[in-house]
Formats: sequence, C-alpha cells, structure tokens
Amino acid sequence: MLLVWLYGVMVVGAVSRSIVQIATEFDHAPLAYSLSAVAGVVYGFITYSLVRGGETARRAALVCCAAELAGVLIVGTWTLAEPSAFPDATVWSDYGMGYLFIPVILPVTAMFWLRRARGATAAEG
Repeated sequence: MLLVWLYGVMVVGAVSRSIVQIATEFDHAPLAYSLSAVAGVVYGFITYSLVRGGETARRAALVCCAAELAGVLIVGTWTLAEPSAFPDATVWSDYGMGYLFIPVILPVTAMFWLRRARGATAAEG
C-alpha cells in the first residue's frame, strides 16, 4: 500500500509539474520538461499495475520499475556530466535530488518488493 501511495504522489508531482512547465515555458527547457512528463507517465503506469494486481500486472510493473531506474540513472548522470543540456531540472535530475532521491530509491524498493511478492505467490500456488 505504501508503494502505491508513493507512486501516486510521484504521478501527481511529475505530471502537474510537467503540464505547467510545458504549457508556460516549454521553449526554456524542452528536453527537461518532456522527460518530466515521461516520468509522470511511467509513474502512472506503475501505480496502475500495482493497484490492479495479478501476475501480468506484477511483471509489467517490474519491467517499468527497471525502465524507471535506468531512466533515473541515465538522466541523473547526464545532468551531472552535461548540465548545459538541462537549463531546468527534471524529476530525474541529479538522481532525483529535488525529490529527496525518491526517484532512485523507489524503483529499487519496488523491484525488491515485486520480486518478493512473486516468490510468496509461487510458494502459495
């Protein structure tokens, strides 16, 4: 339940932030604002998958969490290596520092929980 709540908060934060930024100042940092929108969509899909439940949804959430982690690591490294490419921060900038590093901690925690949930389901079946 905590994972669903945290992902829900991230959906609201990333989507609302990107909508405002894309609508009002897209020319300033199109890459950053677009990446924040992508992050919001990924968070939304993971939230939906966690709420839906079932083996297929669990696998989809696991794949999306891995993609999310890859995105955080790639964008986080990119923002440190080439700050000029990001005149404004994304959700995943500096490994999610603006969001208390939740963007890098959350997918690791979710993948751990999803793998554990698979083992518990297999043991019951």
